[in-house]
Amino acid sequence: LNVSAMATQGVTLETLPNKVPLDFLKKITSNFSKELQLGEGAFGEVYKGILDSGELVAVKKLAENSPVPRETIFDNELQNIMVLEHENIVKLVAFCREAQNRLVQSNGRHIIAEIIETLLCYEYLPKGGLDKSLVGEFSSIEWDIRFKIIKGICQGIHFLHTLPSPVLHLGLKPQNILQDGNMTPKIADFGFSRIFGQEQTRMNTRSVVGSVGYMAPEYLYNGEISARSDIYSLGLVILEISTREKNSSSTNQKHARKYIDEVTEKWKLETIMSEYELEEDELNQVEACIDSALKCVEIDQKNRPTIQDIVKKLSNL
Repeated sequence: LNVSAMATQGVTLETLPNKVPLDFLKKITSNFSKELQLGEGAFGEVYKGILDSGELVAVKKLAENSPVPRETIFDNELQNIMVLEHENIVKLVAFCREAQNRLVQSNGRHIIAEIIETLLCYEYLPKGGLDKSLVGEFSSIEWDIRFKIIKGICQGIHFLHTLPSPVLHLGLKPQNILQDGNMTPKIADFGFSRIFGQEQTRMNTRSVVGSVGYMAPEYLYNGEISARSDIYSLGLVILEISTREKNSSSTNQKHARKYIDEVTEKWKLETIMSEYELEEDELNQVEACIDSALKCVEIDQKNRPTIQDIVKKLSNL
């Protein structure tokens, strides 16, 4: 399938094939121009792609020096989200893995080397990451929208954790939660994710990589991974949305205990009532979200609720 053939077919999101050539992605991103760059993260750069139909997609060009090998990220994304269909999970619509000959320098000489370009193509979400909404205009967003965002994120994690072979995200943070035009949250960036077997409840890894300030302590210090690792990260995200106070954990506070302690101390019912002008049932929602989130960030993972517990509690409010 070549570019000219795709162009003459008038490619749309519905007709876009799962596997696309590199030249096609270059074409729709104006050769990965800075003007179309949407952002840059540990895994690579993201560009806006404009199809012939005018529809938009997001194209992620995986970095060669990311904290996780490109092949692992690529495989994780394909295996873990290519087949997933859920309102609160970002949709992966296409991919590209193509060898390119490139002139590179090696031992003081220029040689022709074969470089594998690896790219992923997602649905385009105009409002971008939740981290951009947590400051500025987000402070004025009404509670009912916040509550909708919280419930949507929880529904996405519930979907992942209750699959026949559960998927652990292991990189949950505001930057990895994107929003569509209606502010519907969609969990993205599955580069750190792991698939668990049906009977598996925990595993250990020597390679501890994740989001500073959002990693569960048992993962950060012992390399232990379980569904409760995601619950810890989820708790921190819920706290940020509910309190409108950013988790500004530095590299010296990867576990975010200072932030958690400050929220625990400050955000009693009296503070909630002074910060939010709401009806009683909505005040109950804020209080329940903060209470649930603080349980999620318990140091002892056995004290954290399951995602089923959280969804059940929030759905009854």
